[in-house]
Amino acid sequence: MSQTFYKKGFLALAVATALGVSTFVQADLKIGVAGPMTGANAAFGEQYMKGAQAAADTINAAGGINGEKIMLVKGDDACEPKQAVAVANRLVDQDKVAAVVGHFCSSSTIPASEVYADAGVIAITPGSTNPAVTERGLSAMFRMCGRDDQQGIVAADYIVDVLKGKKVVVLHDKDTYGQGLADATKAQLIKRGVEPVLYEGLTRGEKDFSAVVTKIRSTGADVVYFGGLHPEAGPLVRQLREQGLKDVKFMSDDGVVTDELVTTAGGPQYVEGVYMTFGADPRLLPDSKAVVDQFRKAGTEPEGYTLYAYASIQALAQAFNGAKSNKGEDAAKWLKANPVNTVMGEKAWDSKGDLKVSDYVVYQWDKDGKYHQLEKQK
Repeated sequence: MSQTFYKKGFLALAVATALGVSTFVQADLKIGVAGPMTGANAAFGEQYMKGAQAAADTINAAGGINGEKIMLVKGDDACEPKQAVAVANRLVDQDKVAAVVGHFCSSSTIPASEVYADAGVIAITPGSTNPAVTERGLSAMFRMCGRDDQQGIVAADYIVDVLKGKKVVVLHDKDTYGQGLADATKAQLIKRGVEPVLYEGLTRGEKDFSAVVTKIRSTGADVVYFGGLHPEAGPLVRQLREQGLKDVKFMSDDGVVTDELVTTAGGPQYVEGVYMTFGADPRLLPDSKAVVDQFRKAGTEPEGYTLYAYASIQALAQAFNGAKSNKGEDAAKWLKANPVNTVMGEKAWDSKGDLKVSDYVVYQWDKDGKYHQLEKQK
């Protein structure tokens, strides 16, 4: 909130007190925005903040939530589980947030959500896709994205039906998100009759993948699938290309949905042709046109999870207003019983807090280092 607002509020209170009359100074409803604001995955935290702030500004201009203005409180977990718990405790105990948009990495969201649940704080994650996020019976935990057991099916079916993969390598980063998604993809591949020729884990933060590239070459692989994030995906695909495996198709997931993939790979020439799964591009929806135009007019491309965070703030606002209460439990009950209109279209949730409709599709990166949604396979 601006200093001008505070000055006006305190002045009004002082005048009212001097005149011996009562007054009301408008309060703020605090919403935490938690994710990797620093570190290797900070691009996603930046997307969260840009989307959430734009939504909060719009909602505040229209009257706020139950007469209160939204104040966003940033929480940096750096995609580290222990740090995520510390952030959650601070948001709850010190900042007194009513809701949280976050976190990003599933390994952070899962332990942090326990803190929110104990405090009765409603949380919506724009990007955590591991099934365990919503499979633990937490009444106020929601997603604005799909699940890995949905995304993995889309990836595997595309590998089999479109890429015609026969010798498929499945890699992951040993993290809750990356390995969980790799396992879901592997399971669907096997169900479709394709047994991976190599299944192996990498270490997050690692940059030299020479050993695993040698193993991939020895298998004669035609497709490599990687479950993980862009800091590892970029160097991995570059080393595959540099070491002669230029014809091997490379596919990843919604953990690489950022222009930072190009940076970590070393240039657009290395990401050209890379496939990835992600929700249907919300920038192409009629409901998002006005908001997307506003972002672009301000010099920002709302890529990746920007509109997911925007939609999460919209959902929270409608839930609090619909429940006529700023209590997380009341908002959660309302949200499970009512659909909401968002920049990503109408959204509705089941009793677990999962979206009733998942819309994963396949994208491909081009020679200019930009990703484009491919047509759905019939």
